[in-house]
Amino acid sequence: MSELSNIPDWTSIIPPIVAIGLALLLKEVLLSLTIGIFSGLVLMGMKSSKSLGEAFLEVPNAILYSLVNKDHISVILFTLMIGGMVGIISKNGGMMALVKKISKRATTARSGQLATWMLGIAIFFDDYANTLVVGNTMRPLTDRLKISREKLAYIVDSTAAPVAAIAFITTWIGAELGYISDGISKIPNGANEIGSAYGVFFQSLQYMFYPILTLFFIFILIWKKRDFGPMLKAERAARAKTETTVEKAVVGEIDEVEDKKESVWSAVLPIAVMIITATIGLFYTGLAGSGEGEEYVWNSSLSFVTNLSEIIGRADSYLSLIWGSFCGLFMAILITISAGILSVRKTMEYAEAGVKTMMPAILILALAWTLGAITESLGTANYLAELSKGNIMPQFIPTIVFILAASIAFSTGTSWGTMSILYPIVLVTSWNICAAESLALEASLGIFANVVSAVLAGSVLGDHCSPISDTTILSSLSADCDHVQHVKTQMPYALTVGGVAILLGTIPAGFGVPFYITFPIAGIALYLIVSYFGKMTETETVSP
Repeated sequence: MSELSNIPDWTSIIPPIVAIGLALLLKEVLLSLTIGIFSGLVLMGMKSSKSLGEAFLEVPNAILYSLVNKDHISVILFTLMIGGMVGIISKNGGMMALVKKISKRATTARSGQLATWMLGIAIFFDDYANTLVVGNTMRPLTDRLKISREKLAYIVDSTAAPVAAIAFITTWIGAELGYISDGISKIPNGANEIGSAYGVFFQSLQYMFYPILTLFFIFILIWKKRDFGPMLKAERAARAKTETTVEKAVVGEIDEVEDKKESVWSAVLPIAVMIITATIGLFYTGLAGSGEGEEYVWNSSLSFVTNLSEIIGRADSYLSLIWGSFCGLFMAILITISAGILSVRKTMEYAEAGVKTMMPAILILALAWTLGAITESLGTANYLAELSKGNIMPQFIPTIVFILAASIAFSTGTSWGTMSILYPIVLVTSWNICAAESLALEASLGIFANVVSAVLAGSVLGDHCSPISDTTILSSLSADCDHVQHVKTQMPYALTVGGVAILLGTIPAGFGVPFYITFPIAGIALYLIVSYFGKMTETETVSP
C-alpha cells in the first residue's frame, strides 16, 4: 500500500477516529475495527474513483494482505499453540494439584489471601486461565477463612491481567510483539535505531507502573491486614459471619481428576519446557546472528547485561516463541497421555478447546494489523505528529496515551481491543513527535518504550474499572461475587494505584527519571496510603 497524495491530510485520521468512536458507542471492538478499515478503504479508493461497493468488497482482501506476513503468522501460530497447552493443563489435574499445594498452609485470613495472590502470580501465562482457576479453586478455602467474595474477586482480577501483561512468555506476548514490530517497521531506520520488538518489550518493563504497582499494592493490603472504602465494609462483614457456606465451583475451566493422578508436574513441566525452550531459542538465534547475517561473539570487555541485551536484540523472538509453545504443547500432550490421566481423544479435545479460546484474540489481531496498514498508507502518524509539533511536549506523550488507553478500555471493556486500536497509531506518532522536537536518540527511545508500556498499562487499568470487561465479569463469576459489588469494591483500589502510577511513575519517567527511583517512591506512596487510609480488617484490635 503506497502513500496517497490526492486527498486532504486531515482525512487520514478518519479511520482510527471511526474505530475508536464506534468502539466507545457500540461496546463492540470487532465491528468497530471492521468499519474503521472500510472507512480507510473508501478514502484510498478516492484515488482510483472506486465505488463504495468496491471498497466494501476490498475489506477481506485488505485483511488477507495483512496476514501475508511471516511475523503475523508466527504470532498467530504461537498464540494458538499456547492456548492448546493451557487447555490441556487446565483439565489434566496439574492446575488443581498446584492450587492445593499452594493453599495447603493457608490457615488464616491473611495466609489465605497471600496464597491466592501467590497462585495468581504463578499462573502467569494466561489471564483467562488465571481468573477461572484461581477464583473457582480458592473460593472454598477463602469462604472457610471468612474472606469476603469481594476480596477474592479483587485479588483474582487484579493479578490476572497485570501478571500476564508483564511476563515474558504468555498469551499476551505474541500480540504485544506483533504491535511493537509493526510500529518499528513503519519508522525509517527503525530496526537499527530502535532495535527488536522483544528488546523494546524488555525496555518497556521499567515503565510498567500500573501492573507492577497493582501486584505490590495487593501484597501491602494483605500483609498489613488493612482495607479502605467499600472493600473494608465487605471484609468486616465477612469476618463477622458466624457460619460459612463452602460451595463447589460452578463456573470455570478446570476439572478434578482422580487424586492419585493429580500431580503438580502435569502443569509445571509443560510450562517449564515452554520457558526453557523459548529462552534457549533466544540465545541460539541471537548468537547465530538471526537476521544479521553473522554470528555474535561474546565480548568479555562488555558487561553481562550489555552482552545479553545485544543477543536478545539480535534474536528471532517469533521463532523462539514458536519453538517454546510447540514443545510446551507437546509435553502437555505427552505427560497427560503417558500418565494415563486422560485418553488420547479427551486430551486432544481439550487442546482443541484451548485453541478455540484464542480465536477472538486472533480476529482482533488480524483487524488491528489491517487498520494499521491502512493508517500507514494514509499517513495518519505523520499527520498527527505534524499537528502535535509545538503543541505537545514529548515528555507528556506517555501520560496522555496512558489516560487515553484507560478511557477506551473502560468504555469498551477490553484491553486487547484497546491495544489493537491504539498501538498502530501511537507508536509511530510518538517517535515522529520526538524527531520533530529534535530529541536525542536516547530520550526518544525512552519515550517510545514508555508509550509501549502506557498503552498496555492503561488498557489494564481501564479493564479493571469497567463493569463490562470480560475478565471483570469472569472474576465475579469464578468468585461467585455479586458483579456490581465487585466493580464497586475494586474501582477505588484500581484508581488509587492508577493515580500513583501517573503522578510518581509515568510523568517523571517521561522526563528521564530512572525506574530505580520512580518505583521505590511510588511503592512508598502506596504503603503510606494503605497505612493512613486503611483500617484494620478485623473488628477487634489486631497488631498490623
